[in-house]
Amino acid sequence: MEELVVNIVTPYGEIFSGGVKSVTLPGVEGEFGVLKGHSNILSLLKSGVIEIERSGNERDLIAINWGYAEVSAMQVDILADGAVAIGGKDANEISQAIADAKKLLEEATSDRVAISNVVSKIETSAKGKL
Repeated sequence: MEELVVNIVTPYGEIFSGGVKSVTLPGVEGEFGVLKGHSNILSLLKSGVIEIERSGNERDLIAINWGYAEVSAMQVDILADGAVAIGGKDANEISQAIADAKKLLEEATSDRVAISNVVSKIETSAKGKL
């Protein structure tokens, strides 16, 4: 089965590249999900979390400060100004990633409610990885 290909890059390099089942993006008009076969769109992304679901129900989270997404039927290309992958093999790595993501979001927006919501989402999801 062919998967949706997702590529996430920043000015500092590639953050993620691979086949996925779905991806949820923080669009400026609201969150939206993308599956294989999605219609073509170009969207501005706001500060938030990109949720990637891979085969076997594995999930990856990537916090971004802002960016753009180009969606086609078989591929999603995301160019983010700044991004932090949330993950790691142990609690210390995950804690550091959460701290880095919080710093990135605080530098991008002064909306404390939005930051709290995103950090809460990250922490809740990260607990499932431990």
